[in-house]
Amino acid sequence: MAVYKIMIIEDDPLIRSELKNMLCGSGYDAVTVSDFGRTVEEIKKEAPQLILLDVKLPGENGFSLCSRIRTFSNVPIVFVTSCNTDMDELNSIMLGGDAYITKPYNTAILLAKIASLLKRAYPTEGREVISYRGTLLHLENGSLEFDGQQVDLTKNELKILYYLYKNAGRICSRSDLIDFLWDNRLYVDDNALSVNVNRIREKMAGIGLTDFIKTKHRQGYMI
Repeated sequence: MAVYKIMIIEDDPLIRSELKNMLCGSGYDAVTVSDFGRTVEEIKKEAPQLILLDVKLPGENGFSLCSRIRTFSNVPIVFVTSCNTDMDELNSIMLGGDAYITKPYNTAILLAKIASLLKRAYPTEGREVISYRGTLLHLENGSLEFDGQQVDLTKNELKILYYLYKNAGRICSRSDLIDFLWDNRLYVDDNALSVNVNRIREKMAGIGLTDFIKTKHRQGYMI
């Protein structure tokens, strides 16, 4: 699992939502822009590792925005747009874009392109460990570390903690967690999530970590 932040700059709310769900479901941290008059400020604030950029945007278009981004950042930029002429693609390359995907896009191809660009842009960047409140979540070997002690996690326990860490400080609904854990929730007993969370808490208590995962009544969990 790689915890890369990807910013979506797309004015169509349906496509924006579709892209965000796809990226989050693939293990990325996706953020979106809604105030297109402050796009550059949002990029500097969020510091994403990759940007998905549409060409036709309210106000400043994607080509102009790409040029401005290149004055302060080398972040990989993927144009995802309905503009499909050779000139548009050439412009994207000349202005500093790294890839050009036309709508309607093939999800598998877009994800493969994103993964390839991230690997190329951050070849030695260690993203196998997430730290939060004195803990270390080791994604590469599926373990949790606290105060010099370490405990092994099952695949589902690791996925639950990964989702909570990725959304630290926010309430994660039970339904969202179940959707993230299992492809088809129709075949999942809701109690399975509770069982997994309780097991995580028991393992945490074994290394001196208590009250880390909080239950929000009728809402979900948060850390």
